[in-house]
Amino acid sequence: MQQTTTRKARIIIILLCIMALISIASICLLFIPSESAKGLTAHIYQDGDLIESIPLSQVKTSYTLTVTSKDGKSNVIEVRQDAIGIVSADCPDRHCVHQGFIKSAALPITCLPHRLVIQLQKEGDTWD
Repeated sequence: MQQTTTRKARIIIILLCIMALISIASICLLFIPSESAKGLTAHIYQDGDLIESIPLSQVKTSYTLTVTSKDGKSNVIEVRQDAIGIVSADCPDRHCVHQGFIKSAALPITCLPHRLVIQLQKEGDTWD
């Protein structure tokens, strides 16, 4: 009887240690950036055409620019040092605004109604 109690206690301690290690690893991955924002260039596309490229590390003062689609609808883009985001749009769902600012090439900002895409590219990387 005592052996099974001791065995259960060991199993519980081992499981708690594994859970603690997984939690610590998750927290580390969450707070350690996967790539440096330095050397990123923002490429702004509308209707598949490149309309502007902005080296984000060279931005000293934040500024906005407005991109107007063929149907007269617009997106206001804010450019910051090492980050870019859409701060205002007159599209119906405003998902592009809710995406916030990006500092990584992992996911682009897209506004499907206005056919606008903002993609970050790390210096030296190429797209196939």
